[in-house]
Amino acid sequence: MIVINFILVLGILIFVHELGHFLVAKWSGVRVEKFSLGFGPKLFGRQIGETEYLISAFPLGGYVKMYGEGGFSEIEMIEMEYEREGAAAAAVEPYKLTESDKARSFAHKTIPQRMAIVFAGPLFNMVFAWLLLILLYLAGMPIMKAAVGEVMPDKPAAQAGIVKGDLITAINGYKVRQWEDFSSRMSGVTDSVTLSILREGQPVTIQLKPQLGETRNMFGETITKPIIGVSPSYEVVTERFSLIESLKLGSDKTVEITKLTVLSLVKLFQGVVPLDTLGGPMMIADMANKAAQTGGSTFLMLLAVVSINLGILNLLPIPVLDGGHLMFYTIEAIIRRPVPQKVREYAQQAGMIMLVGLMVLAFYNDIIRYFFSGRV
Repeated sequence: MIVINFILVLGILIFVHELGHFLVAKWSGVRVEKFSLGFGPKLFGRQIGETEYLISAFPLGGYVKMYGEGGFSEIEMIEMEYEREGAAAAAVEPYKLTESDKARSFAHKTIPQRMAIVFAGPLFNMVFAWLLLILLYLAGMPIMKAAVGEVMPDKPAAQAGIVKGDLITAINGYKVRQWEDFSSRMSGVTDSVTLSILREGQPVTIQLKPQLGETRNMFGETITKPIIGVSPSYEVVTERFSLIESLKLGSDKTVEITKLTVLSLVKLFQGVVPLDTLGGPMMIADMANKAAQTGGSTFLMLLAVVSINLGILNLLPIPVLDGGHLMFYTIEAIIRRPVPQKVREYAQQAGMIMLVGLMVLAFYNDIIRYFFSGRV
């Protein structure tokens, strides 16, 4: 079951990513020769029109193969077009490219068109996650109630009379629907606040002033923030929202996860987040299996989070990733000719070594985490 859930998560997200490349390529008039889920040897496939649709052996990725894309054909054909006006006829004859060939070639599309095709993969991952989150809020999103669990002695909350079981409904008149709302609003408070509370069904109003205290954030960094000395009860309920609310909340959550993903990458490169926190296929498989067992909403939330991560990671300016291609096209737009083939080849080799190294590290972390940590 773990393997099935892993393949399901990865398969859906790879399909969405490659569908982005595929649809924008078709819309741009590029001939798509292959659409593959997975890499390596073909397990089975079917030719429909001009495109062969494949399922390949290794499910850790996918690809869309376009006519005139990559290697010699892309670079040489672009150079030919840049130099066409001053080139001798003999210099272009060996390519025997007809006008219809050029019209269907990825290499002969404008730089904005090529960038749009490449960018479409990550964009589709982001849009897919956004739609999933909106659907989740519509269908019913599990949220943690803004109910007080533990109250620390001698802290502002205890001194003001807050007790275990109090349900916080508003801060200074702003409605609170979940613990996340409460925590977020309190993080920016320095003056006295008025809390609206339900205690055993009866409304209670409490005023208190937070005190500054040291705590650790999710990255393990010590930070100073306003605290009142309470922890949540961790009671989870499912709440449904209207379409308008779902659009707003889904959009806000997409932005929040995106910012957190980018910040996590920055912290990783800064060394704040240790490399041993990197996870690979085994971690994804474990998370997918647990999410599937917990319920459909948790599984969809995992899909959304991983989809955003996939979209952002693919935009990193590393050769062989979409971001690397976008980097080359940006350089081409600036210098008015393609990056030399040898430079691209060396850069892609370096990028591949980097990615393989990260994959090996992720696999190593997975093995240590799941086989040598006493995990049960």
